[in-house]
Parts: sequence; structure tokens; C-alpha cells
Amino acid sequence: MSTSTTAEFTVTGMTCGHCEMSVREEVEAISGVTGVEVSSKTGALSVETDGTVSDDAITAAVTEAGYAATRA
Repeated sequence: MSTSTTAEFTVTGMTCGHCEMSVREEVEAISGVTGVEVSSKTGALSVETDGTVSDDAITAAVTEAGYAATRA
């Protein structure tokens, strides 16, 4: 049985709501992601998962959206 976990990241390059939406859509598309909160004002990204998602998968999704992410 998997355990729900939350990972915190800092995203650079976001400036608006559209940026947030792009990051949210890419991260939500990862299998195992159960919740996403993102803020362009603070650069914070909080990802709730079922415990099967790697940090690399999340940072790759953020990169796909056009931004950079590091684990907070």
C-alpha cells in the first residue's frame, strides 16, 4: 500500500496565472499525483502524491512547462 506524501519545490520563471496553469497541468498529468498547489507570487509548488512519484518526474514536468524547479 502506498503512502500519501507531499513534496515542496521552488519554481523559477513564473510571473502570472497562466504560468501557474501551465505548471499545474504538466504536474497533474503525472500518474500518481493527487494534488497540486502552485503560486507565481512565491514560486512555491506543493505536490501531493500517492508515494510513487519521483522528484525527477516532477522537475521534468515543470521543465516541460517551460520553467525550472528545485526541491525546497
